[in-house]
Amino acid sequence: MPSPKERVSAIVVAGGRGTRFGGLKQFASLGGTSVAQRSIQACRSVAAEVVLVAPHGTDDAHGADQVVAGGATRAASVRAGLAAIDEDAALVVIHDAARPLASPALFERVLEALVDDEVAGAICAQPVTDTIKQVESRGEQRAVVATLERSSLVAVQTPQAFRADVLRTAHAGDPDATDDAALVEAVGGLVVVVDGEATNLKLTSALDLEAAERLVEAR
Repeated sequence: MPSPKERVSAIVVAGGRGTRFGGLKQFASLGGTSVAQRSIQACRSVAAEVVLVAPHGTDDAHGADQVVAGGATRAASVRAGLAAIDEDAALVVIHDAARPLASPALFERVLEALVDDEVAGAICAQPVTDTIKQVESRGEQRAVVATLERSSLVAVQTPQAFRADVLRTAHAGDPDATDDAALVEAVGGLVVVVDGEATNLKLTSALDLEAAERLVEAR
């Protein structure tokens, strides 16, 4: 990795309300341990400090060094985590609590990509295997307007790693985006892609949790 572990801070984003899941998925039990705690433990493989960003009123840190309240959007929640981490951190890892099965090797890969001084951030992703079509609404129907070339597309996961100074600059002015890489890209930062993991599931439904349970049992 490009920096000693003590200069890496991690932010685990767990501020969602779990509408599609039917509850707070980040605190559901997975193999006898909460989903959030598994994600926090995964971050410990590379980071000396882990901050959990959770819904207002959450007191249990689930093994994190501290817990802070999230904002109205994912970007706002990450900013709450940024305000709480060590100011001397050189690198910041952002991880979704809903991806509790990310391996230590995956965290190492995104950090190792920052060895190159020109790289501002690194994300992990998987190739897109389904045919992807762009659609638009036409009355009560959705019509296909384009079929995208999937060889140039990837499905993005977390963890994502960034240089702390660039990430803070990217969040200045409270912009919004679906992930931090998009904000870093918007300020001109170079973001590179490393291989993700097929087992790095994002828990969005009860079926996802069942699949994760099977993976935990198989390990």
